[in-house]
Amino acid sequence: MIEFKILKKSKISRARLGLLKTENGVVETPCFAPVATQAAVKTLTSEEVEQTKTQILIANTFHLHLKPGEKIVESAGGLHKFMNWPKPLMTDSGGFQVFSLGFGRDFGTGKILKTKTDSLIRKGQQPKLIKITGGGVFFTSPLNGQKIFLGPRESIKIQESLGADIIFTFDECTAPLADYEYTKNSLARTHRWAEICLKSKKSGQALFGIVQGGKFKDLRIESAKFIGSLPFDGFGIGGEFGDNKKIMAQMIDWVIKELPEEKPRHLLGIGRLEDIAKIIKAGIDTFDCIAPTRFARHGIAFVSEGELDMSKTKFSEDKNPLDKKCSCFVCRNYRRNYINHLFRAGEITALKLLTFHNLYFFNSEIANIREKIKKGKF
Repeated sequence: MIEFKILKKSKISRARLGLLKTENGVVETPCFAPVATQAAVKTLTSEEVEQTKTQILIANTFHLHLKPGEKIVESAGGLHKFMNWPKPLMTDSGGFQVFSLGFGRDFGTGKILKTKTDSLIRKGQQPKLIKITGGGVFFTSPLNGQKIFLGPRESIKIQESLGADIIFTFDECTAPLADYEYTKNSLARTHRWAEICLKSKKSGQALFGIVQGGKFKDLRIESAKFIGSLPFDGFGIGGEFGDNKKIMAQMIDWVIKELPEEKPRHLLGIGRLEDIAKIIKAGIDTFDCIAPTRFARHGIAFVSEGELDMSKTKFSEDKNPLDKKCSCFVCRNYRRNYINHLFRAGEITALKLLTFHNLYFFNSEIANIREKIKKGKF
């Protein structure tokens, strides 16, 4: 189980400082959780991830179920021992894959639409490669094409075998192209699944219920009230956030007003650099996002002045560190011209150096925000 203590609430925003205590350590919140999809942060060892000031990781239930399988992880002593990670861990439920392998793939969209589009997904509609039923979801395995069934009971059982400190309820992460009736129908199903997850859990792990409802205010509030009324240890805020990031903080606000204040709140899959201040000010305690690691693998370094594309030839003679204000080992020991050379030469060391720096940079930014909250300036 977990214990969450709120240390300080901001007087100028909804931001708050907290301590999230687990069997595997204490997390200072607000906090970023890097994504370790297959029990690894891509390009880094667990020891290197620790050195980036990372406090907690989130791994992926669906993908670990596919390979190596939860039984192998369980026989290794659970995820912590399997991946040699001594700090807290979360596992998602597989609910995001209902979206990413379903309508997300069909329409080529993420959780936030890049351009405004009319609703294309209506009540009763099914994705091409998965089938959503009242009892769960039939997936087509991306590995071998076999059919895989995942429902609330199955998700909880897998997550119990994986052994993370915090697990999530199985849900449907709806697409931003879903209309009101589709979203309302999906929400009712997600709420039923949340109750089944609570009844199914036998372990001492902390279980977070997930609030859905898409872009629709009344559905978001309805979901927050329903999920917030159940005896969860904390709450996840999931799903899509429409076609405009400017309203994201408002959408989070709708939800947070209805959730029990004393329990932790996790924002699922949102946490680009430009989002961090907004979501912390909105009252989020923890959040995960693939941005720092995925962007690194595409040559992007996050720095004080924005983003650097290290594949560009203009850096071939640049002897500066990635960021003069950063104290990570990459910025202390390597220069832009060398990282540029590695990236252009196709050397995987470039991806490791950029991933390490980006995670360290994100964690440092959030540590600075924690200090500002402490001083009453955020």
